[in-house]
Amino acid sequence: MIDALLRESGLALSALDGVAFGAGPGSFTGLRIASGVAQGLAFGAGVPVLPVGTLEALAEASGAQSAITALDARMDEIYHAAYVRLGEGWHEVHAPSLCAPGEAPLAEGSGWTGCGNAFAVHAGILRARYADAMDTIRAELVPHARDIASIGARGLAAGRGLDPALAVPVYVRDKVALSVAERAARRQAAQARS
Repeated sequence: MIDALLRESGLALSALDGVAFGAGPGSFTGLRIASGVAQGLAFGAGVPVLPVGTLEALAEASGAQSAITALDARMDEIYHAAYVRLGEGWHEVHAPSLCAPGEAPLAEGSGWTGCGNAFAVHAGILRARYADAMDTIRAELVPHARDIASIGARGLAAGRGLDPALAVPVYVRDKVALSVAERAARRQAAQARS
């Protein structure tokens, strides 16, 4: 696929200035594949890499000036971050984190755009949590390669490229499943809240 894209664009791998990749948070396997492919391409071409956060890519996709980004992380948790546009790039207001939807960091002010599938999966909780802060919700947005490329191009132009050996995923979760007892305890707690 990469070869086909390069051919279609009339480029050789050696013509690239660097390789940007979605570094996470996200699915463990997807993040490992992305960083491994980016690392291999960059080593082969002798160019730097630039890891781009998937939540920052969501902010880029929103086209907003301020974005609360949230992806469903399963197990009743979300990956969350908040960004405001600063020039052509983004300033991190809340760093990427893993939290329960009802414990997501609050946003100051108003005019925020909520983006990412967590605003559909946990709609009631997140809409209530950010009722005074958000003007728009874009739950349909997903991290996309074009947004990672856009952020990556700016970062590479600014000299923030890294040695390919440093192409590593960003994990904000170290546990990938709940035990049977933990699932039962969460169900009981949810029923008690209802």
